[in-house]
Amino acid sequence: MMNTMTTDELTIAIAVPLEAEHVELIRAVDPSVTVFYDPELLPPERFPADHAGNPEFKRTPEQEERYWAMLNRAQVLYGFPNESPAGLARIADSNPHLQWIHAMAAGAGGAVKASGLDTETLQKFRVTTSAGVHALPLAEFSAFGILNGFKRSAEMAQDQATKNWPELRTPTKLVNGSKVVIAGLGEIGMETARIARALGMKVSGTKRTVEPMEGIDEVTTNEGLPGLLADADAVVNTLPGTPYTEKLFNKDIFSAMKPGTVFVNVGRGTVVDEVALLEALNNGQISYACLDVFAVEPLPQDSPLWNHPKVLVSPHTSALSTAENRLITERFCSNLRTFLDGGELPHLVDPVHFY
Repeated sequence: MMNTMTTDELTIAIAVPLEAEHVELIRAVDPSVTVFYDPELLPPERFPADHAGNPEFKRTPEQEERYWAMLNRAQVLYGFPNESPAGLARIADSNPHLQWIHAMAAGAGGAVKASGLDTETLQKFRVTTSAGVHALPLAEFSAFGILNGFKRSAEMAQDQATKNWPELRTPTKLVNGSKVVIAGLGEIGMETARIARALGMKVSGTKRTVEPMEGIDEVTTNEGLPGLLADADAVVNTLPGTPYTEKLFNKDIFSAMKPGTVFVNVGRGTVVDEVALLEALNNGQISYACLDVFAVEPLPQDSPLWNHPKVLVSPHTSALSTAENRLITERFCSNLRTFLDGGELPHLVDPVHFY
């Protein structure tokens, strides 16, 4: 859908915590842009790119009224109100001028779905994600996971904890010359592929549309994933959580892998059947799992993944970096220029399938 905006002035509201210098980058995109920004109404960040802000922050009733009045005057929002699905639902109902919201997350479809808004309402405005901004840190984390698995870092940590110097020196595996399969050759997947190739790995993977891709040995759809796994040394999932990807990595998929495969998940936890993953870890099909995402988050205290000797649990933080706010702002500014020029916005959330 083309942007048909014809107003002389575009109003943007900053709905989430953001440093003033980044707000100025948005203001500088075009003289027609007016940016509503009141840091007094936004929770302070606890760390760089803390989009939800300090949960102890509470607005006074007067501040709450000002916050929503500011958002309801805007045609464009930077961030979901209160960085929550409930905030998205409320603004969709209260702001008849809303044309576009830019989400902080790369996988904002889940939050859009959780808002409970119907398709008709969601088609009244557009939601773009920050997909791509997180590609490099996620790709670096994926490489970290592969290296940990190949170099037996979990076993070394256990030996160190018990001050154990093994009599038998176990060799580690070379990354160079090994094969990685990447489920989801989007921006994150391709950045992961770039780093993997730099380490000397051979790369294959899946994509919704099968087409030749530079540097990728073989491309299939997810239906063809089992055929790629038989000789893979490592598997990385970058797929979003959708009805089509739910528990894609099930018992059959793990069984298609060769014994000792390293598994990394930086996509969504719902893509993995965790019971099947645990079985694969326990029977040696998976030698090591580096997991940043889980089916239920926070990971329940009684999950056996917490204490599994072959698992690294990361609390869904691998996409974070100290540069994130700047990178998201730069992405938003690029999108804003496209929006003002009447172009097609990239990384739109599908209001039907939520990816």
